[in-house]
Amino acid sequence: MMKPDAGTFNKMLEGQKVGGFQLLKSSAIVSVMTMISRVFGLVRDMVIAYFFGAAAGADAFFLAFRIPNFFRRLFAEGAFSQSFVPVLSEYKSRRRHAEVKELINRTSGTLGLILLLITFVGVLAAELVISLFAPGYVYHGEAAKFGLAVEMLRLTFPYLMLISMTALSGAILNTYGRFAIPAFTPVLLNVSLIGSALLLRDHLQEPVMALAWGVLIAGVAQLTFQLPFLARISLMPLPKPGFSDAGVRRIGVLMLPAIFGASVSQINLLLDTLLASFLETGSLSWLYYSDRLLELPLALFGITIATVILPGLSREH
Repeated sequence: MMKPDAGTFNKMLEGQKVGGFQLLKSSAIVSVMTMISRVFGLVRDMVIAYFFGAAAGADAFFLAFRIPNFFRRLFAEGAFSQSFVPVLSEYKSRRRHAEVKELINRTSGTLGLILLLITFVGVLAAELVISLFAPGYVYHGEAAKFGLAVEMLRLTFPYLMLISMTALSGAILNTYGRFAIPAFTPVLLNVSLIGSALLLRDHLQEPVMALAWGVLIAGVAQLTFQLPFLARISLMPLPKPGFSDAGVRRIGVLMLPAIFGASVSQINLLLDTLLASFLETGSLSWLYYSDRLLELPLALFGITIATVILPGLSREH
């Protein structure tokens, strides 16, 4: 077995040093952006708690916001990103730029059509969806809270499509080493909710509806924010249906086990929400606030490192 000469060995060692430094640098950037987002998130939760507390309106909002987030973990930063990034990384390293762009176009078109259908059904069947996620509202005959949650869900459900397309854009930027932009994007949701709570609540019949509007505004802002950065690397998606495209089908196959893995933790949260709906008013709010504290260390360390190393691991694979 031939041993590498000194020059080759030094190049390999230098490459490892550069790769390690780049990983550390990227992790630091994502960590800083995530910390900024979490600080704004803490302020957001303090503002919501101050103005809306743990009352019936807050319960209704957290329920209406949790439902699109349940699907978001499957279609956005959850199963989809884990499946899309490896395929995109392979195309980036082995295919022409035109083929990479075609994969992005076909993937965005296919994902967009699926999400459009899910969003349409979710908005149309909002009453049924609330009944499934919070049967306690129906059981206790809480018509006012149920109606408010339904009205909010019709505003928050489109966020699923917007944030999933944002996640697609973020996955592209991460694959091309632009980690800061996707890491900063969640700040816009926090800013939107804070601004909506401060500026809109006094102008609505139900003040807490300001939060639902804030979610919808945030979805538009987050997606719009990332598009110019995609244009700079000539990868602005032009959505096309691609159900028969080989790359899209590979992503779909990879998503199946990822959806199963992601759904386990989400089903636990779903059961928590379902059970809390049978408890006294404020239970859903306290559940939300406690979950936010629990997610802080995970976002700062686990998700940060996973976001940075996934494109590199995909290239090596």
